[in-house]
Amino acid sequence: MCVIEGGTVADLLGVGDEAAPAIGGPGRRMMPRGTLRRLVEGTGGALRALGIQRNHVVAIVMPNGPEMAAAFLAVANWAIAAPLNPIYRAEEFDHYLGDLGARALIIQGEANSPVRAVAAQRGIPIIEVTADESAPAGRYTLSVPFADAGPARPGPDDVALVLHTSGTTARPKLVPLSHRNLAASARNVALTLALTPQDRCLAIMPLFHIHGLVAGLLSSLSVGGSVYCAPPFHTLKFFGWLDESEATWFTAVPTMHQAILARAHHNAGVIERRRLRFIRSSSAALPPRVMKQIEETFGCPAIESYGMTEAAHQMASNPLPPRPRKPGTVGIAAGPEVAIMGADSRLLAPGAIGEVVIRGENVMAGYVDNPKANAESFTDGWFHTGDEGVIDGDGYLRLTGRLKEIINRGGEKIAPREVDDVLMDHPAVAQAVTFAMPHDKLGEEVAAAIVLRDGQAVTEQELRGFAALHLTDFKVPRKLVFLPEIPKGPTGKLQRTGLAQRLGLTA
Repeated sequence: MCVIEGGTVADLLGVGDEAAPAIGGPGRRMMPRGTLRRLVEGTGGALRALGIQRNHVVAIVMPNGPEMAAAFLAVANWAIAAPLNPIYRAEEFDHYLGDLGARALIIQGEANSPVRAVAAQRGIPIIEVTADESAPAGRYTLSVPFADAGPARPGPDDVALVLHTSGTTARPKLVPLSHRNLAASARNVALTLALTPQDRCLAIMPLFHIHGLVAGLLSSLSVGGSVYCAPPFHTLKFFGWLDESEATWFTAVPTMHQAILARAHHNAGVIERRRLRFIRSSSAALPPRVMKQIEETFGCPAIESYGMTEAAHQMASNPLPPRPRKPGTVGIAAGPEVAIMGADSRLLAPGAIGEVVIRGENVMAGYVDNPKANAESFTDGWFHTGDEGVIDGDGYLRLTGRLKEIINRGGEKIAPREVDDVLMDHPAVAQAVTFAMPHDKLGEEVAAAIVLRDGQAVTEQELRGFAALHLTDFKVPRKLVFLPEIPKGPTGKLQRTGLAQRLGLTA
């Protein structure tokens, strides 16, 4: 396996033979790496001609697909890329473009998005991307001329990508990720998964999210491998993409895996024909039962990993066979150093529960213009993840929850994920999300939102009785809400924070 040793996006793009496949998409032939490099060069020249320099932010508002992947690579190579969710409303686009200080906006030519009017009102130049359907996947033309970019390129410590945190518990913060951060994280993922030039990723994660950008796109390109970039995720189309792509692996969040599993019995032929080397899961907890179902259905290892934006994605991962995969854990340190810190800022021994902290070359230097958050987030070079967990004697990390999501029931502390895992073991339950519900005497009470499997039924009393067999009494949910679907964020993560308010549960 040849993994990039350099520290920039340009180094990553330099891996592999000119004729080797790089980017593909539905109904399109693969774009060779040499064509991708020339596209990146021409786009860089167009940006320079508009006065865009390496320290300027360029927002990208495009749907998933090969053109989005190529545009991101081009912008990150010459300026600071800021991909945004295409389904934002005008007010959200206005906030994010202002917060970013965007100098230009790249958008698909035919897209009718409210971001156009917002950019025009702010005086931000718009660059339109038009897919060249007769050319290889990802090849596009611009509404401004391609040009010679010249020699000036960013260095490893220049910022390549800026993303907002999810903002579920506070105002979103701006995370600047350098070329060095991205290259290190891509290298970490590639080494963990033993990627080779023969591997191809079916990219279904959003490319405005760090999971999709690093784990799907950059890790593959970093070893000379290729990426089949699907449109926005659609369960009914997944197996067609899998068949056409000839992918060897894919990465997704647990809700996507569950949706895929629900359709798997209709697509046994595709699964048999396209034997995958492994399937990766990250960005949320993978229930052990779902991990088992993935492995039984696809006949390959399910690799659960742990990542976050501030770490340019990957921090820990379960290893490939023959090393053991431990269901219910996010594996061993997979790039940065990972430790558990107590409330007194001292590192704890294996077996002790505390906050997960990390440090390494994939970790950001600090939030943009936010000295208060930076002071709170770093201790002696360790970054505080905000996650609570424990590392066992073999070095495997088990997360017990977000510190801000821990339920405080009259002084008793309950980790929602522990309750989730028990509820998910009931055969009638497809999804479970435990959350804090206001209580007039205890402060908080335990509640859970439940989605049942198709054709299954269980009463609230029966499910509470099942939970009581496995949990101490104070951890058993006092309220169960049965829903057809649990609210999800833009990347498919189940939304725990604020669920009580959404469901109208008050003290």
